[in-house]
Amino acid sequence: MKIRTLIVDDMLLARKRIKRFLAADTEIELVGECSDGQAATGAIRDLSPDLVFLDVQMPELDGFAVVETIGAAQMPAVIFVTAYDQYALRAFEVHALDYLLKPYNPERFASALARAKAHIRERRAGELDERLTSLIEHLKQEPKYLERLVIKTAGRVFFLRTDEISHIESAGNYVRVHTQGESYLMRETMNNLQAKLDPEKFLRIHRSSLVQIEHIKELQPLFSGDYAVLLHDGTELTLSRSYRDQLLHLFDKTS
Repeated sequence: MKIRTLIVDDMLLARKRIKRFLAADTEIELVGECSDGQAATGAIRDLSPDLVFLDVQMPELDGFAVVETIGAAQMPAVIFVTAYDQYALRAFEVHALDYLLKPYNPERFASALARAKAHIRERRAGELDERLTSLIEHLKQEPKYLERLVIKTAGRVFFLRTDEISHIESAGNYVRVHTQGESYLMRETMNNLQAKLDPEKFLRIHRSSLVQIEHIKELQPLFSGDYAVLLHDGTELTLSRSYRDQLLHLFDKTS
């Protein structure tokens, strides 16, 4: 990945010198140059450079004021460039990576640039580690449920989206998966299949029945304490007492 670089100096010759030293470096992408501090703050915010060569003494805003305006924690890597050595201590107090004193030679420039590259690589690696760690934690916290079933029957393979399923009935070591007007036999136990389906969408209503909640139209109480569960397609299922509280609690939350 290229190192996006911004040059800030009120002297045109100074900017040209830095550009000349950077020209042969294939890792560097020059994204802009500025001649004053005000323009520099705008460029840093708009261009998001990785590295800034920053003059100290400039009209209106000097280099340190640029850092204060942006905020040291939000600043990209900074190499201060100046003709005055009295600013060196303050430069490192604002976490500058290096301090080039004009006139500098190519070797000194290369040393400062190498230090900046190493710092940027370490920072990128740290940011990548943080993003990967965050992604892994997110995936751990949010289980992935099936979005479609693969059903093999009579030498054919069907791909059935789970949102098409109205209900599922147990048949020993098989389950019968029902959609609007169709049903498919699948070699799977009810318990195993239920564990793979989103519990926010599919609910067990009987030891032999699993229903997609959105397909429930009506509940009708029966004398035994069970309920008849009517689906939108006219199918009637039984809600047993052992699963009744879970479904009624869900309906109370959504009503």
